[in-house]
Amino acid sequence: MNNVYDNILGLIGNTPMVKLNKVTNSIPAKVFAKLESCNPGHSTKDRIALHIIEDAEQKGLLQPGSVIVETTSGNTGFSVAMVSIVKGYDCVLAVSDKTKPEKIAYLKALGAKVYICPANVPADDPRSYYEVAKRIARETPNSIYINQYFNELNIDAHYLTTGPEIWEQTEGKITHLFGCTGTGGTLSGSAKFLKEKNPNIKIIGVDADGSILKGFHETGTINPLDIKPYQIEGMGKNLIPAALLFDQVDEFVRVNDEMSAYRTREIALKEAIMGGYTSGAVTQGLLQYANSHPISEDDVIVLIYPDHGSRYITKVYSDQWMAEQGFVNNCVHNYDEVFGTEYID
Repeated sequence: MNNVYDNILGLIGNTPMVKLNKVTNSIPAKVFAKLESCNPGHSTKDRIALHIIEDAEQKGLLQPGSVIVETTSGNTGFSVAMVSIVKGYDCVLAVSDKTKPEKIAYLKALGAKVYICPANVPADDPRSYYEVAKRIARETPNSIYINQYFNELNIDAHYLTTGPEIWEQTEGKITHLFGCTGTGGTLSGSAKFLKEKNPNIKIIGVDADGSILKGFHETGTINPLDIKPYQIEGMGKNLIPAALLFDQVDEFVRVNDEMSAYRTREIALKEAIMGGYTSGAVTQGLLQYANSHPISEDDVIVLIYPDHGSRYITKVYSDQWMAEQGFVNNCVHNYDEVFGTEYID
C-alpha cells in the first residue's frame, strides 16, 4: 500500500522545504525554510531520539522494561517519549522551569515522568536539569541516559539524514545554512555533511542573547558576563555542548528575545507558517547577517525551522505574554490595529 507505515516512527525525516516569499523579501537570494515541524513529533528532535535509541538497541543496551532518561527543554522530551511508547520503554525527563505548562502536559500525555528543575543555576549545580537527569540515570536500574548535549550520535543523526536531505532538495546549490544552536547537533551534523560536499558553504549558527556560545566560538573562552536570563527555549547554552562542532561553523549571530518574537509572529502572518520561537530567531539571524555581509541573487539560503508554533501559543503567540515582556509590537508594527478581536454582545 502507498504512503502507509507500520507505526508513527516511519514518518520521521524527509521533511519538506518551503520558499519564503515575504519575510525575507529584502534579501536578493532565494531563501528556503526546512520545516522540521513536519516530523511526527513536530520537531527536528525526532531524528536524534530514533537514532540514539535504535543505536542502543543494536548495542544491547536496551531490554524490555528499560528506562530512557533525558534532559530536555521540551522537544527532545516529546520525541523520546514518542519513540519510547512505540518501542515499549519507560521515559523519565528532566526539564527546566522555563518550560511552559502546556509542554509539560504534552510530555505527561505521552507517558513521561517529568522532573522540573530551576533554569538559572550553573550547569554543574545538583539542581540543574543536566545533573538531575544524570542522577536519575545512575540510580535507576536498567536505564540509559540519552545525553543529547554530549552524545556524538546527536551529530550523526543529522549527518545521516538532515544534511543529505538539504543537499538533495537544493540540488547541491545551497550557499548558506542557518540554524539555531542549542545542543548544536542539528547544525553540526548537517554542516559536516554539507561541508564535505562543498567546503565553501557558509554555516551560520544563531545564538541567544544571554548564551555563551557565540563568545566561545570567537575567543575560545567562556565569558561569565555573557550569561543572563532569556526567554527563547531550546536555544543557546550556559555550558559548551560536545555536540556542537565549532570548527564546522563559520560565524555566529546573536539575536534577542524581542526581535525573535516579532519575527516568529511575522512568519505566521506573512508566510502562513506556524513556526516555533526558534524559527523566528533563525530568521532574525539571517536578517541581521544580511545587514553586514554580501548576499547575491545567485545565493541559495536554507533556514532550519526546528519545531511547530503550537507549543508556543501561550508564549510568543500570546498578546498577553508579549505585553508582559514589554514587547509592544506584535510584529514589526502593531498588527492588532488591523487584526483586532471583536466581541459581539
